Amino acid sequence: MEPVASEGLDESVSYEPVSVKELLVEMKDTSELLIDLAYSAVLHRSQNIAHEVLELEARMNVLQVRARMSLMLAARSPDEAEALAPVLSVVEAADKIADAAGDIAKIVLDEIGLPEAMRGALSDAVEVLVRGTVADDSPYADRTLVDIDLESETGVRAIAVRRDSEWILNPGPETAIHAGDVALLRGPEPAISDAYEPLTGAAYEPADAPEPDVPNLERAVDSIVLMKNLSELAVDLAYGAILFDDEALAEEVATLEVEVDSLQSRFEAWVLQAAQQTTDPVTLRGLLRLGISTEVVSDAAVSLSEGVLRDLGVHPVVELAVQESDELIARVEIDDGSTLDGTEIVDGVPAVDSSTSVIAIRRPDEGWLVGPDMDTTLRAGDVLITKGTRTSAAEFDDLAAES
Repeated sequence: MEPVASEGLDESVSYEPVSVKELLVEMKDTSELLIDLAYSAVLHRSQNIAHEVLELEARMNVLQVRARMSLMLAARSPDEAEALAPVLSVVEAADKIADAAGDIAKIVLDEIGLPEAMRGALSDAVEVLVRGTVADDSPYADRTLVDIDLESETGVRAIAVRRDSEWILNPGPETAIHAGDVALLRGPEPAISDAYEPLTGAAYEPADAPEPDVPNLERAVDSIVLMKNLSELAVDLAYGAILFDDEALAEEVATLEVEVDSLQSRFEAWVLQAAQQTTDPVTLRGLLRLGISTEVVSDAAVSLSEGVLRDLGVHPVVELAVQESDELIARVEIDDGSTLDGTEIVDGVPAVDSSTSVIAIRRPDEGWLVGPDMDTTLRAGDVLITKGTRTSAAEFDDLAAES
């Protein structure tokens, strides 16, 4: 994807003749990245990552204003207004996600209140997200990601790059990084240092986490990770519902929203109980804000798929935007005798040489199977909703075909 300029709230926004499809593509990619960054900022208590969230939120505010302008100019009759209503819902939902992500980031930046030991309570399976500036003498400078081969060499991947005030979302193999770029890296903590030091010229030194002073803090952190996963899944399924005009998928989004509401309610109850047993209850205030913001994200996912649920149809510009975003959502049916028939899938990841993940399965005799902890064995006849790069999606489609 080409870099896009970042603009703050204090800058004026005027109408520009820009494609609504291009705006929607960028809004989709930005909103998905924002969820990831915001929760990482909280879980790792990272002010650097939180600042990047606010940069992206400001950019999203500009995008949604421009999208509204373009849509207002496009609606010249009641019929056109009706056709464009679902598009406006997508714009509003993406903006809500950005606002919620900004609120989550401010928990860290404004020191609203978080237990010091949150990072230490994270499961070893949770990947680390770090921010690093490319050093002038970095061996990675002025090279493409495919040339560096970062993920194969270290197990760490670059999920975004900021160049001055411009963003490259979901950088691809041909994306080059240069001295001064800010790279956002994700991977297992033991592997982060292997990529971070050559990138920045400084050793990666995670701060030692203090011992938890809050009872069952690990349980709270597990709940946060689950809420994040369910909210991300709801957003992905909502875009899938739009792309395939699938009412059943949209209904699954609504079901997930109810599940997130229930989880958030239990999480709030835990926070209030824990406040009675800690010496400084104010340190838990940010967790309440986090639960509220998570609910906003899941509500926004329902708004995304509102046009499908209300049988308003899906405007072609939205379908094109989802199809052309950096991470592709695809629908794949497993043929008899395909490589995927009989393949085990654990936590949504199939046991094949592919970076595509499975976010939902429609099984003829069971209906939809969804969830971040989806463990099953794929069968012929299963219809999969997948998410991955264009290259991995094409490879996965070949695997699903009859061999």
